[in-house]
Amino acid sequence: MAQKHSQQGCDRILAFAVALLVLIGIVMVFSSSAVYAMEEYQDSWYFLKRHLLWVLLGTAMLFAAKSVDYHKLDGATYPAMAATVFLLIAVMMPEMSKEVGGARRWIVIGGFSFQPSELAKFAVILFMAKSLVKRADKLGNFAYGFLPNLIVLGIFFMLILMQPDFGTALIISIVCFTMLYIAGVKKNYLIYSAIVAAPFLISAVMSAEYRKRRLLSFLDPWADPSDTGFQAVQSFIAFGRGGVWGLGLGDSRQKLFYLPEAHTDFIFSVVGEELGFIGTIGILALFMLVLWRGFTIAYHAKDMYGTHLATGLTLLVAIQAFTNMGVAVGLLPTKGLTLPFISLGGSSLLITMLGMGVLLNISEQTVRR
Repeated sequence: MAQKHSQQGCDRILAFAVALLVLIGIVMVFSSSAVYAMEEYQDSWYFLKRHLLWVLLGTAMLFAAKSVDYHKLDGATYPAMAATVFLLIAVMMPEMSKEVGGARRWIVIGGFSFQPSELAKFAVILFMAKSLVKRADKLGNFAYGFLPNLIVLGIFFMLILMQPDFGTALIISIVCFTMLYIAGVKKNYLIYSAIVAAPFLISAVMSAEYRKRRLLSFLDPWADPSDTGFQAVQSFIAFGRGGVWGLGLGDSRQKLFYLPEAHTDFIFSVVGEELGFIGTIGILALFMLVLWRGFTIAYHAKDMYGTHLATGLTLLVAIQAFTNMGVAVGLLPTKGLTLPFISLGGSSLLITMLGMGVLLNISEQTVRR
């Protein structure tokens, strides 16, 4: 098939969608956190100022990644994996990390904290892209084409699960299995691996009391609306209040100490209450734009490394976004996952912006098929 190098620069539609999502995030972080920040820190701008700093750092990372040829990431894959494994181990050491809600997920550096599991998302995608190119002609071979990928994924899964962070470990697994499927790994390998992993995943859920309670509350949140089902019920109330057009920007009632994590995990519920059905559809449409343009870039990448890398980075944003929104509307059990670009910034925003910078760089080197 004839190919012709594109000269159109980076993907403007993707850049527009990302920029708009980030701007919406700035507005919604302030709207959802101002009252809580005033109560806790006597400064209604407290979370917004922190978020703006992360946005600036993330934007710098995006432009830096956009300006560097993505092929250089191939050589940085193993060092990135080694650094990530080191950080995932270090985060379990009390003297190097902080504990929040019974979990050790943050390494503290100065006045800032960083989640190694967020870096793990990027490192694993780099490995998968490199591995799928290296093993392209052996993907039908279980021992050489599939098993090494499964082993690496398993190591990262266990390290992240030990924090514990089941949600992030599961997101990384879904992204990797989807990349393997798209690359052409035999479906039987994926199906059998999922069947073998199922008892382990069920055991991981049922052995932790808080995970079991989350699952039960997902099945019937109204059975215990003041405890296990509290988050889900308050989220439903937020969407119900919002209706079609919303109560108006800044006028959410549920963010007034009813809806937990209103500026992080459940910020989509505040969007639904303040901007209504129209606002939530707008957010969904922007993420669909990111998904569309990401897969388009993957299809037109000039080599298979670019294709696999673009696929993984796109899936990471899309799957996490749809999971967060699914939790907010009650389609999925509660998980501690942020809404990309929109929730209060930090490690998640930095890594997401880094990934979008790489994706824009790939788009600058596309071919027409």
